[in-house]
Amino acid sequence: MDKPQREFTGRHALLLFVGCFAVIIGVNITLAVKAVKTFPGLEVANSYVASQEFDLRRNAQEALGWDIWAEVQNDILRLSITDRDGQPVEVAKLSATFGRATHVKDDQTPDFTYDGSAYVAPVSVGDGNWNLRMVARASDGTEFTQRVIIHVREDA
Repeated sequence: MDKPQREFTGRHALLLFVGCFAVIIGVNITLAVKAVKTFPGLEVANSYVASQEFDLRRNAQEALGWDIWAEVQNDILRLSITDRDGQPVEVAKLSATFGRATHVKDDQTPDFTYDGSAYVAPVSVGDGNWNLRMVARASDGTEFTQRVIIHVREDA
């Protein structure tokens, strides 16, 4: 005796159609919520005011002639600041945030110490791209800000 075949009705088509769209909308909402939750925030509070001061700050920074270089090896962040002659610079004040570009969950505030040639601090890192957002103050009071991109690759 053969089993009777089920008929595909309009009700089945409607349920299939609604189910597919529910999955699509659910995925979109999930991705949007995750994107908003991991957004690190604004770079500046007022972009118009920042744009008015940009040229003055850039010119003051360029006048210092500093070159910035950073790397991470064995969970030690090394930040090198050198002058036009390639000599190490010891700044009056240094603060920084070290973290991922895409979220703030892994952000760290390195506790830098000057070793005579560079600033060093212990950090916790994993593979990938990291940003060091630093603010240094020269002895004459000039503020120097820069974002340094650091690529970390742990050797297996």
